[in-house]
Amino acid sequence: METPLLVTRVPESECDDDYRRVKSFNEAKLVVWTETVKLWEIAVPVALTSLFQFLGGSFTVIFVGHLGDLELSSISLYASVISIISMSLLMGLSTALGTLCGQAYGAGQIQSLGIYLQRSWIVLLTTCIILLPLYIYATPLLKLLGEANDIAELAGQYAILSIPSMFSSAINLSIQRFLQFQSKVSVIMFMSFVALLIHSGLLYLFIHVFSWGLTGAAMAGNVSSWVNAVAQLVYAISWCKEAWTGLSWFSFRDLWGFIRLCLASSVMTCFEQWYTPCIILLAGHLHNPVIAVGSYSICQNFCGWQFMLLLGVNASVSVRVSNTLGMRHPRAAAYSLLVTMLYSILLGLVLMIIIFLSKDNLAIIFTSSKDMQLAVTDLAYLLGLTMVINSAAQVMSGFAIGIGWQVMVAYINLACYYIVGLPLGILLGFTANLGVKGLWGGTMCGCILQILCLLLAIWKTNWTKEVEQIAKRMQTRSSQNNI
Repeated sequence: METPLLVTRVPESECDDDYRRVKSFNEAKLVVWTETVKLWEIAVPVALTSLFQFLGGSFTVIFVGHLGDLELSSISLYASVISIISMSLLMGLSTALGTLCGQAYGAGQIQSLGIYLQRSWIVLLTTCIILLPLYIYATPLLKLLGEANDIAELAGQYAILSIPSMFSSAINLSIQRFLQFQSKVSVIMFMSFVALLIHSGLLYLFIHVFSWGLTGAAMAGNVSSWVNAVAQLVYAISWCKEAWTGLSWFSFRDLWGFIRLCLASSVMTCFEQWYTPCIILLAGHLHNPVIAVGSYSICQNFCGWQFMLLLGVNASVSVRVSNTLGMRHPRAAAYSLLVTMLYSILLGLVLMIIIFLSKDNLAIIFTSSKDMQLAVTDLAYLLGLTMVINSAAQVMSGFAIGIGWQVMVAYINLACYYIVGLPLGILLGFTANLGVKGLWGGTMCGCILQILCLLLAIWKTNWTKEVEQIAKRMQTRSSQNNI
């Protein structure tokens, strides 16, 4: 088994397990350096893994986008509505595995990880079956929501062809959480990179050589995603002997308790991510929906690239916080959050500056349409500000997953995004005639409100009491897993 990156304790003195309170500049530098090393050892491989996986979708949009504006808008509608609804749901369900695996690993209950992985498979694969009607009836659903017939028809065809890829995601997401909390992040990164190469080659072969259009794009995604899923599955079973002890009936014990945490995690993630398809659907009712949907979707591709990088930061702070709380080190968890927030905000500022400097050329790689390029340029300033806001929001979400606050954050996200943000966006977009900029600006306000609410919750938390509660939960889970 590889040397754990996050279980190693770095005390201020040899007699302490947790950090002492920082009282000088030199002590602060020591904490920042220690947490920086721990942060990037996990964040860089996870971020690259997420980026490679997202680039697969972006490359698909790029290849298809040069076939025409209709094809670009259709695949963007699929990616921004159907795919986001299903993937955010599956990703949210898998974050429960992150909470449990991180705290169990920190507490030394390594054999529990295999049980949690099997429970996650049961939940995620069942969810994929439940989601099948969303893919099969995507065309009539999109038409019912008011999308243009020609865009909805192509998007629905692509959705049906992409069903195998959805099932592979259930395997991928669970195993990635399982491996991340054992610090086997380099393995995941390598496999994702190989899958991206395969996907890119198949896109060129199927679209440009065989001229299969959207069908070829969907086939390329199915093949590459299943290659990645099978490779990770073989590795997890063959090289994680301490955490994986084989299939067990204990995975069905307390399954309802696991499902409740999964649902809370999923609701938290979905409320945060589903505002994008809401904007896409509303943009379809604006003047010239092809340009409105296409331009916003291109901007969301750039946000998606950043989001993949931030998933590394999200995973790192989640791993670090869950491990330190499992080891009963509350001050280490707090310092980790502060350091992670610092680096994340700096990343957002750098990306914002890059967006502002290159705003006139952002859309060239996605489309050759001058109208679409001008529409993206018009949205560039909102895109830049979103980079900074998303940077803070993802750190907050990762911290919430690590500590197990999914239920509370779900309520916060519901209020901030759908009671405040989305209605404000509709008001600005339609009543104030600001179009896509108004729709997007309203949800940005909701995201800022979410960040402020989570900061207040962190400020008010009694960390000593929180650690005691986590310790009690770990004892209960250990007995349920027969460990």
